[in-house]
Parts: sequence; C-alpha cells; structure tokens
Amino acid sequence: MPKSPKRVPMYIQIKNDIMNQMSEGIWKPGDKLPSENELAEQFNVSRITIKNALADIVKQGLIHRIQGRGSYISDDILEPPLSYEHKEENGRFVAFLMPRLNNLFTANLITGIEQELAEHGYNLVFRLTHYSQELENKILKELTQIGVKGIIIYPVDGETFNDEILKLTLDHFPLVIIDRYLRGLDTNCISSDNFAGAYEATKHLTNLGHTKISFISTAITGTTSIEDRLHGYEQALSDSGLFIDYRLRLSLTKMPVVEQIQNYLMENPDVTALVTTNSAIGLIAMKAARSLHIDVPRALSIVCFDDYVHSILSEVQLTYIDQNEKNMGREAARLVLSLIQDPTQDRRNILFPNKLVIRNSTVSPAPAHLFGTVTSSKYQK
Repeated sequence: MPKSPKRVPMYIQIKNDIMNQMSEGIWKPGDKLPSENELAEQFNVSRITIKNALADIVKQGLIHRIQGRGSYISDDILEPPLSYEHKEENGRFVAFLMPRLNNLFTANLITGIEQELAEHGYNLVFRLTHYSQELENKILKELTQIGVKGIIIYPVDGETFNDEILKLTLDHFPLVIIDRYLRGLDTNCISSDNFAGAYEATKHLTNLGHTKISFISTAITGTTSIEDRLHGYEQALSDSGLFIDYRLRLSLTKMPVVEQIQNYLMENPDVTALVTTNSAIGLIAMKAARSLHIDVPRALSIVCFDDYVHSILSEVQLTYIDQNEKNMGREAARLVLSLIQDPTQDRRNILFPNKLVIRNSTVSPAPAHLFGTVTSSKYQK
C-alpha cells in the first residue's frame, strides 16, 4: 500500500496561505494585516498557531511589526515571495513538558532527553506547566497544532489527569509519561523504581538501628511516584519488625515548609531519622533541625531522593537515592522515537533501577541523653 502523505502542521498551512495572498496581490505592500486574534478566529486556531505562522514571514522581512499598531506587508517587496516548501527535517520536533526546572534531577532529565533526540536528528521543544493542570492541557493542544511528532510529559501532581492526555492516548499519539504512571490509564511510562528506592533508603536506616523513622513528602494522594515511595517505606519498616505509626508521616502543605518541619520535630522528639521524597525537602529538614539545635546526623539522620547542586561542598552531604535520571531521560526519548515509527505498538511501563548513595547524613542513633529532648523552649525562628 502507498504511504499516506505527511500531515503538514497547521501553522505552516496558514503561513503558506498568507504568503499566497501576498503573492497574488490580495495583500499589497503597506497593507495592514488582521490582528492575531482576528486571524485566529478566521482560521479557527489558537493565537499561538498564528504567532508561529507569522514568525518565519517576519524573519524573511516580508512583514514588519510596529509596536502598538500591528503587522504590515513590507514596502520594499519587489518580487512576489517564494512559496514555502515544507521540508521533513523542519518538522522533526519532540516536546517535553514538566512543572518546573529548578533542581539537579530535572536538569539531568532534560539533558538526557535532549542528547538522545539530537543523536537521532530531532529537536526538543521545552515547555513549563508551572504546576497548573489547566496550563498543561492548553500547551498539549498547542503542541499538537504546531505539528510536534511526539510528546514526553512529566505530569502535574494530582488525583486526576487532564483530558488532553486521555485524548492523545486513545488516538495513539506518540506520548510518554515520565517519573510516574497514571492510575486507570494505559499509557507508555518511564519511571524509576520508586518502591524499591524508598525501601532501600528505609532499610539503610533500620540497619543502622533507627526505629523511629519519619516519612516526609509533598501531598501523597494521586501522585503514584510518592505513593509508591510511601509503600516502600512502610514495607521496609514491616520487614524490619517495626510498627507502622501514622504519626511518623508528614505531608507538607503550601504554608512555610521550614516552619512545618520545625513544629513536627518539636512535637515528635523521639524521631531519629527521616526519609524525604526529594532533596529539597531533605535540605529544608536539615535547616529546620539545625534551627532547633538538633545535630545532623548524630541526633537526626536524613535520607532523600536525588542529589542536589554543589552537594560536594556541603559539610553534611545528604545520603540519597540516585534515580539515574539522565539515562531515564534518554530511555524516555528512545521510547517516544520508537512510538513515532510505530504508534500502535504495545504500551510499555518501564521501571528504571536506582541505587543508594551513602554519605555522611546517616549514622547509628546516639543515646538520647547525649542531646536531651527537643522542646518548644529551644525553638528559635
């Protein structure tokens, strides 16, 4: 059977239409173009699609923009503009969406994705969703309109996933979820083995002799990576013969995190170790402990997920779970490229192995009398 023709992205179709009207003299030098909103309504597309359609024409000098007045056909066009011929290499784009780019984990993840795509002749389109599911949904629609070949998404935390992810999945669009999976939706996913990582972190602490180990995380419900880490923590406690005490679980809210952890440590002075779900929480916990004159690690051991920037310069370097995120990013890129070639292949849920990196934030618990009991009288802001 002959191959079906390649679908030309909408913004290129609109660009060609505009240039054809210029070529045919419908729009003449000096004419003002309709506004972006008017063009978006005329072509029944989003404003960003119109922006992309106009961008290349502006670069060629065929249109000029006047701040506050609009876009005009350039006066110095002497020859009809050449029609734009879409080339396949111009459409070799894969998008990556994530809520934030503010730590070593996310930086390594995007590095791995970009490296793998570049080696296969693809370009990366990167967008931040800023923890907003509404924005995430909007960006996904825009990306499919401009013709990206595939999408890798680090979803916004929450109990539900947005409608666009469901639609793309049902349409067999080349889509890969990274860092977690979505309950109730059969998608292609890449994540580290969160259960095993938390299990190993907790067992490390129980092997050192800790029995009062707290689990500190962001909101747990709906985010499978955090849920799996909690289950790994609880299984390690159970396998060590320890009671699962819900008092030893802290789910952080948006109020000042340092203050939350300070209050928690004051209310639970028997806690001698923490497992935190990321390095940011681990560092904040260490800051909170020091503000209460709790020595890390002699009075409080801390294990976190992921390394952090310039950790080697820290006096106390946090023991952490290495998720091998750069290779995880590469694997996500390989999977999306495979889906571009065969979108209907069987769905895959790939768990990436991780490892415990032991540093000097974890030691055996010291006798309580060496440090005394933390009370509110020691609390200093």
